[in-house]
Amino acid sequence: MIDQGIQRRSAAVTEMPDELRHDVRLLGKLLGQVIAEQGGEDLLADVERLRKAVIAARRGEVSADEITAMVEAWEIDRAVQIARAFTCYFHLANLAEEHYRIRTLRERDTEGGVQRESLAQAVHELGADRVAELVESLELHPVLTAHPTEARRRAVVTAIQRISGQLTEYNAPGRGASERAESRRRLLEEIDLLWRTAHLRPSKLDPLDEVRTAMAAFDETLFRVVPQVYRSLDAALADGTGTRAPLARPFIRYGSWIGGDRDGNPNVTAKVTREAVQIQAEHVLTALENATTRIGRTVTATAQFAPPSPELKGAIDAAEDAHPELVSELATRSPREPHRQWLLFVAARIAATRRRDLDLAYLSPGDLLADLRLAQESLARHAARQAYGELQHLIWQVETFGFHLAELEVRQHSQVHAAALEEIRAGGELSERTEEVLSTIRVIGWIQERFGVRACSRYVVSFTRGADDIAAVHELAEHALGSRAPVLDVVPLFESGQDLANSPDVLSGMLDIPRVRDRLATTGRRMEVMLGYSDSAKELGPAAATLRLYEAQERLTAWAAEHDVRLRMFHGRGGALGRGGGPANRAVLAQAPGSVAGRFKVTEQGEVIFARYGHLAIARRHMEQVANAVLLASSPVVGARTAAAAERFRPMAERVATASETAYRSLTEAPGFPEWFGLVSPLEELGSLRLGSRPARRGLGAPRSLDDLRAIPWVFAWAQTRVNLPGWYGLGTGLASVGSLDELRAAYQEWPLFNAMLDNAEMSLAKTDRSIAEHYLELGGRPDFARQVLEEYDLTRRLVLEVTGHTRLLENRKVLSRAVQLRDPYVDALSHLQLRALRALRTGAPSEHERERLSTLLLLSVNGVAAGLQNTG
Repeated sequence: MIDQGIQRRSAAVTEMPDELRHDVRLLGKLLGQVIAEQGGEDLLADVERLRKAVIAARRGEVSADEITAMVEAWEIDRAVQIARAFTCYFHLANLAEEHYRIRTLRERDTEGGVQRESLAQAVHELGADRVAELVESLELHPVLTAHPTEARRRAVVTAIQRISGQLTEYNAPGRGASERAESRRRLLEEIDLLWRTAHLRPSKLDPLDEVRTAMAAFDETLFRVVPQVYRSLDAALADGTGTRAPLARPFIRYGSWIGGDRDGNPNVTAKVTREAVQIQAEHVLTALENATTRIGRTVTATAQFAPPSPELKGAIDAAEDAHPELVSELATRSPREPHRQWLLFVAARIAATRRRDLDLAYLSPGDLLADLRLAQESLARHAARQAYGELQHLIWQVETFGFHLAELEVRQHSQVHAAALEEIRAGGELSERTEEVLSTIRVIGWIQERFGVRACSRYVVSFTRGADDIAAVHELAEHALGSRAPVLDVVPLFESGQDLANSPDVLSGMLDIPRVRDRLATTGRRMEVMLGYSDSAKELGPAAATLRLYEAQERLTAWAAEHDVRLRMFHGRGGALGRGGGPANRAVLAQAPGSVAGRFKVTEQGEVIFARYGHLAIARRHMEQVANAVLLASSPVVGARTAAAAERFRPMAERVATASETAYRSLTEAPGFPEWFGLVSPLEELGSLRLGSRPARRGLGAPRSLDDLRAIPWVFAWAQTRVNLPGWYGLGTGLASVGSLDELRAAYQEWPLFNAMLDNAEMSLAKTDRSIAEHYLELGGRPDFARQVLEEYDLTRRLVLEVTGHTRLLENRKVLSRAVQLRDPYVDALSHLQLRALRALRTGAPSEHERERLSTLLLLSVNGVAAGLQNTG
């Protein structure tokens, strides 16, 4: 076993591409220099001692006890510094891998041919005519959420981005020696600042901090990448993109729960929701103003070569009558350049919209689009490239983001609504919580008046148990605003296994609600339902939850067809595998046939937002992959093939689901399990990381059952122990229950859902380290629980490899396998540091001062392990 581990690690080192190896070594060397400068050569020597020891341990040359003794011998403050060093290293290694990925994407783009999992590939496979038909109803709807899964401070993220910019400069081809020397100096400067930056948040985030953090992704990436994706589709559909009217229509719609999700978060108030929309509007209007100004300044075609259309000339004359000074100034600055004059006038109107200058402001995005299309139609007569180039990008951006940027969705628990209605019906003075519910509905009304219904109409009801939970929201809206109640699309959220099973009956009950019927008539019988992956996986286990969710989708799809409803399923997926995470494009292709139908809505949470949207090239690739999958999943041929596989393997899937759930519940519902989990993991300490504004658990005190614990800390804490239990536990027992390896292998080959489920479990198993995990599990003083966990791990690992046919985990995913194997020893170093802190906190009696220092060590190690594993919750 040890020899195999050595061979795997040597192979991973050999497989590392030269460019990636160069960047990792460069950044590591510079970090070492900074550590020596700031902490002394002796600190660097201690870091190196631990680094070499954990690598040797992987070869079987050093025991865990020897590493434990080394770590225990250090003063706590020295251990903290060493934890900082490894955490910084992982941030830099992640950055080097991101740069390599970007280079790889660009190289593939220059090779010619059709890129795999791209929009062009979808057109190639399905045909341009078929894709053009699908595009008419195509909708990709990512919803950004504030769930606290980003362990890094924004200051750390910004520092890493600056280092990224300097690394790009350093590696730029054709640079002279002096330029490279300056870039190297700047790299050192930025790495020095990363080292000096506090990695732990000094104070808890509030919801508006979370809104502003998400706005960074919009400012830096989303606004620019959207038209690039549309352009890719337009180019794939027909030749001549940029010289003709586009064939691609805007199909991306962003949503946000940030500032709207108040389920279990008392910090999200009606005032916060109102301010969140205003912050979004400020950012999108600023972006539109800047883009319009930039394009306006460049459209310098004179009237001689691009005469204005009569319609545009009439509009300029009307604008001069209404705003003579402004239009006269623009005419003076841009003589005989009518299109430039008009676009700069439009930019001035967008600025006025942002300032709330009602004399000049646009009343709606539709008015702005009309003015932009006026310029486009005029240019199209004589300068088609100017009409359908950058100006078309701007039109796509307005169509996608409007004046509100992302639709803000409100979420609240069904019990809160029930309690509020009970109070209102009883009469008398209302509680603060009930007043807050009514205030939230009034704010929704204000948002719709200011930005339109599209800006905020969806109201998600957590733990929907019946149609009464939906009717309650409509009744509350009438209490809040009477006949002026806002337009509401109330979305049921089904999370537990029982609720998933009952979901079609709940939707049938909703059809009896007058407000729902009225809304269906208005929207062309469109309805939305949300499926919760996190809580279902925490309740049922990963395998049973995956299969039960698939069954629910099948039943809901059949229900929609029976009732002539255009049903959109909203997938509440987390970033981690234990919460429905994994490659998004494969998740789409694994959905039940007919359930996608050209529409895919999904949550984008925490660290996933920056992983997928932190860089333009990666964001574009991600969005194309998902759009490609939505198009393919909506194809009748693909749907028929998936349906046939699902029907064939349904009895087998039922056995897997039942057996895996039984195994999972036998552990998680055993007496004493919640207390044991709190001892073997840093669960209690995670709240001190101040990851977000939302409390980590429902209620106060230690969790008495898993129901008290939210899904995110459940997954996050297990990842820290190197067990990753939520991503695989119970699957081995489920697979073993089938009894036929040939049947399992056939399902893996033919059924996308089963394939994705096993591949995700394999990824989670690869990030599990059995030897390190044993040390954590020992802390709980329950060898029976520890044995149960490890035996299920061994069974699951063996059967996953047998079914997939792999000789080792991630054998068919070389890039990911290499990353995991190369990181593992360094994550081990942080785990040993974390174990030291945990042992002292759990079994010792530290003074208050020592407890504070141990907590700092623990939290720094948590931060570093999260960076090393590249996932939290």
